[in-house]
Amino acid sequence: MVRSSTPGEGTRPRPPHARGAGERHEDADGAGAATVVAGKGEGRGSGGGRRAGNRGGRRKPKKKHRVLRWIAFSVAFLILGTGAAGYLWYQHLNSNLRKGERSAGNSGAKKATPNSEGQTPLNILLIGSDSRNSEENLKLGGARDSVGATPLADVQMLLHVSADRKNASVVSIPRDTRVDIPACENADTHKKYPASNGIINESLRGGPGCTLDTWEQLTKVYIDHWMMVDFAGVVDMADAVGGAWVCVNQDVYDVPKPKVPGGSYLKMKAGRHKIKGEQALKWLRTRHAFESDIGRSKAQHMYLNSVLRELKSQNAFTDTGRLMNLAETATKSLQVSKEIGTVKKLFDLGMQLKDVPLDKMNMLTMPRIPDPEDPDAHVLPKPGAADKLWAMLREDQSLDPKDRAKAKKKASTPGPKAGAPASIGITVVNGTGADGRAPAEGRAAAVRDLLKSKGFTEADTTSDPGSAPTTEVTYPHSAGAQGKSDALSVAKALSLPTSAVKETPSGAGLTLTVGSDWRTGDAAPKVEEDDSDPLEGTESVNGAKTDDCMDVYWPYRTP
Repeated sequence: MVRSSTPGEGTRPRPPHARGAGERHEDADGAGAATVVAGKGEGRGSGGGRRAGNRGGRRKPKKKHRVLRWIAFSVAFLILGTGAAGYLWYQHLNSNLRKGERSAGNSGAKKATPNSEGQTPLNILLIGSDSRNSEENLKLGGARDSVGATPLADVQMLLHVSADRKNASVVSIPRDTRVDIPACENADTHKKYPASNGIINESLRGGPGCTLDTWEQLTKVYIDHWMMVDFAGVVDMADAVGGAWVCVNQDVYDVPKPKVPGGSYLKMKAGRHKIKGEQALKWLRTRHAFESDIGRSKAQHMYLNSVLRELKSQNAFTDTGRLMNLAETATKSLQVSKEIGTVKKLFDLGMQLKDVPLDKMNMLTMPRIPDPEDPDAHVLPKPGAADKLWAMLREDQSLDPKDRAKAKKKASTPGPKAGAPASIGITVVNGTGADGRAPAEGRAAAVRDLLKSKGFTEADTTSDPGSAPTTEVTYPHSAGAQGKSDALSVAKALSLPTSAVKETPSGAGLTLTVGSDWRTGDAAPKVEEDDSDPLEGTESVNGAKTDDCMDVYWPYRTP
């Protein structure tokens, strides 16, 4: 037999002999080598064989090894089992989600340019459907004869999260706002709808993607995703969150009146209340008792801000158990655009909101005026003010009052003297296709020549396409105050308003983008400078405020 190089392996142990501890033993070869047989010692003969007395010493390690093997098998089983269960749970949540096309075929806005860190703003359209096309929804409100009707988008809010994720805004458009609705094809029914001018909540006829297209056409803000929830979903989500704090200044009971049919049946004593379930739905649907659709938007903002405060106070973003419960409810309640059609992507979106400070979360309603065609029922976006608000969102400007005050102070600080026109290099870009039409041919060259005639002899063009609803002069952040002064001198030479000058996080240099508002001619479109605040008069709710309270319209106050 070939001996093993490992002592004790491949050798035949000698017959056992009774010996006491410490007894000397002569090996069979007569060499007189002594081995001490002790409780823990291993005796060896000259041939390398282990003493028979040590056989009992090997049993314990074997048993230990068996135990370790069983532990290893058990751990492996648990890991595999947990992994399989986790995978099945993940697949289960994904199967809950109902998904749809982001656009209904007329999405024309362009995604914002990344900042120097490669970040872009995040815009999500939140839609509340009044669908009664299920028994569950029907029980929660509405007449049975409405079953089968095309749902309306009675709640519409745009959530804007800044590129650096340091602030966020929510802007509501009242459901009775008259707008241009683009041509849409419903992705589910494949029914096509022509372009029309109507009430914005009717845009849901073409599916959520059509509502998104309507917003993009109105605001020129690129919207990354949409999320939609119905009555039943609101109730389930309110229960999963655990409720939200709301407040009314007077006792309220929102019931039908002789000349005002309909009502949410919200009944509540004056003061602060924590609401959930059907009570939360009644709060979110209340319109008449809060005097108008505008009042309803403010009440909805109050509720949403409270939900965010509750989630943060509960550590819901880091508590695994809470997250699983919320994930189960959210995936059953929400319908989402395909781009966020997985649980992981929904979770990632939630994490992007987690670190936005509550005092940097502001919610408001679009500036508006009565609609001349139906001043008692419908509204229009307020000219000038609404346009400024959309521009602030496009340019990723914070709507927070403190941030805006700092930006205004910075803008009013005088800068250095602009360089001589002949020393300023400027690139002219044709961005006239931002309105969905084909770009006006030769516009960049025409405006370049116009600049040269005004002394900006270093002006040149680029074949790279651009896109701008209105003509703008941009300079990179790295150019600092000098870059701003040079850009203002270009704007002044072309009779552009100072609001056309904008700082970009990065860029090759001073750039003039000819917008779709200047498709022909040598004269830039006249724009009256308007220093008015686009947010003045809007109903704004800040996420950190806990003392907001709704006034109740007098006919709905209970004695």
